Amino acid sequence: MAEKKVNKTNEAKVVSRVQEDYKNRIVPELMKKFGYTSVMQAPRLEKIVLNMGVGEAVTNAKEIEDAVADLTLIAGQKPVICKSKKAIANFKLREGQPIGCKVTLRGIRMYDFFDKLVSIDLPRVRDFHGVSSSSFDGRGNYALGVKEQLMFPEIDYDKISHLRGMDIVIVTSAKTDKEAFALLEMLGMPFAKVEE
Repeated sequence: MAEKKVNKTNEAKVVSRVQEDYKNRIVPELMKKFGYTSVMQAPRLEKIVLNMGVGEAVTNAKEIEDAVADLTLIAGQKPVICKSKKAIANFKLREGQPIGCKVTLRGIRMYDFFDKLVSIDLPRVRDFHGVSSSSFDGRGNYALGVKEQLMFPEIDYDKISHLRGMDIVIVTSAKTDKEAFALLEMLGMPFAKVEE
């Protein structure tokens, strides 16, 4: 996935194959398609946020530890524990109680995770026909919901206590959904074909 390149000062610089493809192939295609005058106008990936809500943590505090362990394996970096902002009596929730975890990937980790997501993880989902092309937010960001963490090969089926879903938000610098769709499609995101 990531490969080392040696620059003139003999320092090894790690570059992802997705990042390399973006610079060499995708940026010129985007400039031609949308008529950009500068390479800096071309949309790019800014960050990927993985978010896992753990509602069971209200009654069992160990659930949050399991979720953090799973997300650490999936993302390759330690997540932040999210705490409730206010108390809700109907859900037996107190203010400041841990209810989820999230991790933000940037740089080489972001590119490696994206590469793994589109080439390994999503194709492993049973009856997978592509991701929805209508999950953009209007500002060029894409959100993807995952029903269970077993689609990631890092997770061992025998070691998990609960099946947990998660949200994957891909934040781009695109101004419109059309630009973001073109960027993600060129990067290899398997969008479902819309039948006419």
